[in-house]
Amino acid sequence: MSIFQTKAWQRAWWQHWGSTKGFNFLKEGCFQATGLYVDRFLWLRVLPIRCLQFVGTNYRRISTPRSEYHSLISSECDSAGSINELLEFSWSEAVFRDMFANSLDVSALELLADREGWLFRIVGEDTTFWVDTTGGWEGYLLSLGSNTRLRLFNRRKVLEQVGDIELANAWPKEASVFFQLLNEFHAKRWGRPCFNERSVAFHQDFLSAVTSEGGEPQLSILSCSGRPISVLYNIAFKGCVYNIQAGFEQNFHKKLSVGTLHLGYCIEDAFQRSDIHKFDFLAGGGKNENYKERLATGSQSLVSVMLVRSKLFQLLYRLKSYGNAIAVSDEGLYK
Repeated sequence: MSIFQTKAWQRAWWQHWGSTKGFNFLKEGCFQATGLYVDRFLWLRVLPIRCLQFVGTNYRRISTPRSEYHSLISSECDSAGSINELLEFSWSEAVFRDMFANSLDVSALELLADREGWLFRIVGEDTTFWVDTTGGWEGYLLSLGSNTRLRLFNRRKVLEQVGDIELANAWPKEASVFFQLLNEFHAKRWGRPCFNERSVAFHQDFLSAVTSEGGEPQLSILSCSGRPISVLYNIAFKGCVYNIQAGFEQNFHKKLSVGTLHLGYCIEDAFQRSDIHKFDFLAGGGKNENYKERLATGSQSLVSVMLVRSKLFQLLYRLKSYGNAIAVSDEGLYK
């Protein structure tokens, strides 16, 4: 069970986005299985679509904080029954995002689509990265490339010469300050804030609720002589620290990557805790490089799949795929 399948995440998400016009809640998640809902809308303002989806995700219509590691099948449930339950719901297409590519869920969905005559499509692929923290911190550092180790750990000495270094958890009293800093760092680096007002409210409601399920909010602020220079939004849950978001002052010092140094402090803390076995960077890359891949000791592929039940939409998607294939073929003629 991941942090994204907790009642805290699922219920907070539905509280903030469930009132969207066309959303119809179907089923609350349980243990490892994610909740489900249907999004009803008109595609191109003409064709009615009923899109079955995981609670915490939306395909096409709205943008919300990303959630990963979804599943239809719980280890406590009969897998065939969980998959066949999809037959009971009314939908024209289903989009199940960010599942493990080699999971029982994906293979079961592909078999179901084949049995029922539905179209099975891959609509997204990504990779998630993590660090196994069950070994020793020193051994992990030695396993890294020399330049990566320099940025993650060795240049702490340079940082400590700049000023007094302090690490503080802003949860719960300074949560609003934390999210304000995160947005400010993102706006300077990416040209826009990380979270809008609704998303900030969602995260604060989620964090308030997740503690009752054993979650430990870690809104880490790295300061130099009292000046915040980096923030990391982490949550410890069931032996794993999830790194949800990060922001830092990019021009703080020409020799330092303060965001990477901050990660180093947090990863080291995970190694030192006997109740933590993994530091999870989740999916997605950095602005200029895939720093997660360089720091990770493990990775796994994620996949988002679509099942198309409607015969009309099956035809339309096949025509679209055929048109894309023709375009790629024609493009090759001119290379």
